[in-house]
Amino acid sequence: MIKIGLFCAAGFSTGMLVNNMRIVAEKKGIEAEIEAYSQAKLADYAAHLDVALLGPQVAYTLDKSQKICEDCHIPIAVIPMADYGMLDGEKVLNLALGILHTKAS
Repeated sequence: MIKIGLFCAAGFSTGMLVNNMRIVAEKKGIEAEIEAYSQAKLADYAAHLDVALLGPQVAYTLDKSQKICEDCHIPIAVIPMADYGMLDGEKVLNLALGILHTKAS
């Protein structure tokens, strides 16, 4: 089971993106737990995740967020604006999986 956390400002569009990612994961047979949270809660959830993704609207928090994730030994990345805006669940899921693959290498 892969645990992916998406962190954003408020959450409505991120929630829709999470749903799209879940649909893609199910179609591909990937066991994934994907949830959306407020970026302010990253420190509360990071230790329970395999990868964290920041919404582009909170990309300015990347330095602070990277420190939190480093302390929990998980990778983090910013979701590209185009993929976020299009609610492209497949591209964002592939981003998360790619980050995990790179970490494992």
